[in-house]
Amino acid sequence: MKNNELFRASSIMAVGTILSRITGFFRAILGVAVLGTALLADTYNVANTMPNILYNLLVGGALTAIFVPQLVRSFSDEDGGHGFASRLVTTISGILLLLVIVGIIFAPALVRLYAPEFSAVGFEREHEIAIAFTRYCLPQIFFLGLFTMLGQVANARGSFAPLMWAPIANNLVVIAVFGGILALQHSISLNSITDFQIQLLGWGTTAGVVIQALLLIPVVHRSGIKLRPIFGVRGLGKSFSLAGWTLVYVLISQLGYLVTVNVATAAAVRSAKAGIKTGVGFTPYTSAYYIMLLPYSIVTISIVTALLPTLSKLAIEKKVDDVKLQLIRAIKMVGVVTVPSAIALIFFGPLMTEVLYMGISLPDSRYIGYVLAALGLGLVPFSINLILVRGFNAFEDTKTQVVSIFIINVISVLLSYIFLWKLDSGVVTVGLGIAFSISYIVGLSVTLKLIKKHVGTLKLADFARQHLSLFASALIAMAPLFAISTYLNWANDGAPLIARALRLLFVLAAGGLGYLFVAHRFKVAEIAGLRSFATTVLARRKR
Repeated sequence: MKNNELFRASSIMAVGTILSRITGFFRAILGVAVLGTALLADTYNVANTMPNILYNLLVGGALTAIFVPQLVRSFSDEDGGHGFASRLVTTISGILLLLVIVGIIFAPALVRLYAPEFSAVGFEREHEIAIAFTRYCLPQIFFLGLFTMLGQVANARGSFAPLMWAPIANNLVVIAVFGGILALQHSISLNSITDFQIQLLGWGTTAGVVIQALLLIPVVHRSGIKLRPIFGVRGLGKSFSLAGWTLVYVLISQLGYLVTVNVATAAAVRSAKAGIKTGVGFTPYTSAYYIMLLPYSIVTISIVTALLPTLSKLAIEKKVDDVKLQLIRAIKMVGVVTVPSAIALIFFGPLMTEVLYMGISLPDSRYIGYVLAALGLGLVPFSINLILVRGFNAFEDTKTQVVSIFIINVISVLLSYIFLWKLDSGVVTVGLGIAFSISYIVGLSVTLKLIKKHVGTLKLADFARQHLSLFASALIAMAPLFAISTYLNWANDGAPLIARALRLLFVLAAGGLGYLFVAHRFKVAEIAGLRSFATTVLARRKR
């Protein structure tokens, strides 16, 4: 896939992802406005995160890793892949339905597993609400699986955009739920929330995932794949064999995230016991993590999704050098956005969150910004690691990458517990952001060594010079702006919202334009490629 083709395919998805993330921002902002950032918000966010964790832990990661390569292979079957896709969708759907039933029955145990300190004496109300939210949200597991399976079928047929656009409907449904509660009752608290409001928030959030999945049914129908219930596992042996190591990979990853949830909720409970009113637990972490994922989602996911079918075909044809070239090209293209984004998050995290999370107090929003700056340190290696993992998937090697994710999570878990033991509870969640970043910085070198098994030696030098130019360009453009904002104390002067918004707009616009100018002067080829692609698109529209 050439640069322009990759730009074109990924740009379509990027537009959908941008709109999805914009609506997601409104969803997150309204959620914080309704629930705050303290323990009530943590009960909702832990429960709403649990279906994603369990789904990815038991099924989701395996589907993403194996479905596209295996489906591409099945197109050469006599029936064109219809039987393989139908049998896999039927089998996985049954597993997911069983998982939902078991999860609802054992919801109290799940809450104790993910947020053990909610069971502490004096926090019975939080524990009760978390269990209720969990039971209402767990059916999402089935529809997350359906969405992934249908989306991967569409991707294998070359239809990428719907997978990025469907989440917009999900966000709009939840926005309506939060907006309705906010309109009728400005905010709710642990003491004032009613059973009806808990049901509305839980079922409303699940309804968004249901609609997101159902929207892909006509997309798959138009792609030419005819799905129908086919029971049995005939022909799925290799898929489940590959899935075995993928499940180990995801298990390690999700156990690491389990520790993050445990540590963050423990920090929130301990802070509440100490009388700290600012939200310092899981909700600030997820709020910051969501912003950090913006450049990652818009660029990295879009490019990787467009690239994976091509990588799979090249791997099947044993064109190893071409696979390596595509991986390096993807890393360089992604770096054009993730490198300056990382610098911006580190320099201007609190400035961003003071504006974006306008519905809460300034101390609460600034705290999210500090967590965001800590996460920004790991944005670039995190994105590169994802691209390299897709390289393993193209070769249907789900075993080797387990070593990388194991090391990444061991580092993250050890640092997380060290920070919980050594730091004041009020800054533990910032420490979790630092733990995330350090783990991926170290883990990247491990992944680079492992990928040479398939593509030969892939060194930092293959893209380091370009990335160093990008880092230098971002620093030259943004460091003076950071110095100005620090000297004038913009992040802590309590200015009105409009002033904060104008400051943020100024630093981002000036920093972005300065970065593009300096990178162009440094003759970064991908900057010229983006400029050429944008010029071509504009010229076509004028016609």
